[in-house]
Amino acid sequence: MNQTHSAVQRDRHAKVHDTPRRHVLDPIDRVSEVLFGLIMVLTFTGSLSVAEAGRDDVRAMLIGALGCNLAWGIIDAILYLMGCLADKGSALVTFRAVRAAGSPADGRRQLVKALPPALAGALDDDDLEKMRLRLDKMPEPSAPPWLSRDDWRGALGVFLLVVLSTFPVVIPFIVMSGAMPALRVSNAIAIVLLAMTGYAFGRITGRRPIRMAVSMVVLGAALVAMTMALGG
Repeated sequence: MNQTHSAVQRDRHAKVHDTPRRHVLDPIDRVSEVLFGLIMVLTFTGSLSVAEAGRDDVRAMLIGALGCNLAWGIIDAILYLMGCLADKGSALVTFRAVRAAGSPADGRRQLVKALPPALAGALDDDDLEKMRLRLDKMPEPSAPPWLSRDDWRGALGVFLLVVLSTFPVVIPFIVMSGAMPALRVSNAIAIVLLAMTGYAFGRITGRRPIRMAVSMVVLGAALVAMTMALGG
């Protein structure tokens, strides 16, 4: 009996705290993290002076690129987890605001404020009232929001995407002896990866994938140049 009661409580708690926005990583998250990792590593490879670079310079660049992306992968994963908690906390705030509303109309307004504009515009008062009544019947959660297994998996995915996006670009410097040929191959790999990222972004957002692929290469080059110019 106690086990059944606990299961029911966990289920009710999850209905309030769990939000559909983050399940592991959505496609936009993946594209963003890969782009972030590429920009980070390109600021290191682009700063290498191939005319004067020796093996020690290449090694220093590799250590810097890998170490920086490792650190930012950890930071980005932590920020992702913070975002998950913020989403769940926001859902709880909306839940309580709807239940505490002074009138049904005020409760519906609270729901509209919390919903994405496109979704809110597609719902009429009857739809909103059904949602309000369902929330009103749900019990108050007995514990604050917590991180789910999917949240931790998402954070791991963020970390891996940022870190692993580094390796294709730096591999030429590991396996090739000359800095100039390695830089050319590295830049070619980076262009291909940026184009693939743009193509994926175009498909996700309903834009022309080929045009977005070219645009992403141009954008990536501009961001790298800006980062290097600002001392990044």
